[in-house]
Amino acid sequence: MQESASGLRARLIDVGVDLVAREGAQALTLREIARRAGVSHGAPRRYFATHLELLSAIARRGFEELGRRATAAAGDETSSPRAQVAALGRVYLEFALGNRGMYELMFRHDLLESGHLGLRDTSLPLFGRLVDLVGRVRPDADARLLAGALWANLHGIAQLWGWGSLQLATDTDDFAPLLRASLDAHLGPVGE
Repeated sequence: MQESASGLRARLIDVGVDLVAREGAQALTLREIARRAGVSHGAPRRYFATHLELLSAIARRGFEELGRRATAAAGDETSSPRAQVAALGRVYLEFALGNRGMYELMFRHDLLESGHLGLRDTSLPLFGRLVDLVGRVRPDADARLLAGALWANLHGIAQLWGWGSLQLATDTDDFAPLLRASLDAHLGPVGE
């Protein structure tokens, strides 16, 4: 029985997701994805016009997974907006540190710059949620800018932690104190 076009397309993405998890973003060549999917090296071009389109489809899976985790962490939204921001920050850092290859792929500028690859549809809602929560915590501030600064801080923590630099500099083996310090710096101390 021959595999459907949508089935092969999904399998190519699945293989890419597995490959990035095992070997990192640098391993995501069309030839290697095709080889691992058991198809000719030209087969991915029938479903993805460019290599970037396939990479974008793989990265979209990462954003979808991060979004699912963020939604689960927010729970029923009965907790305070600040607690929800803290939960999002923890989920973001855990995802980044537990999925280094996917995380690297998700934030490649060549994928994000192009509006036609569809990554904005999966990445911007998560940032929108952060903006909303930050605005509820700090109604006196420009929520979009403050959320952007907080996100940049979390991204920096993830990168430096992944490289081992923060553990050395802070003499800690837990990123939680850094997350709290970041939240306090951007949102004010708890109780303010």
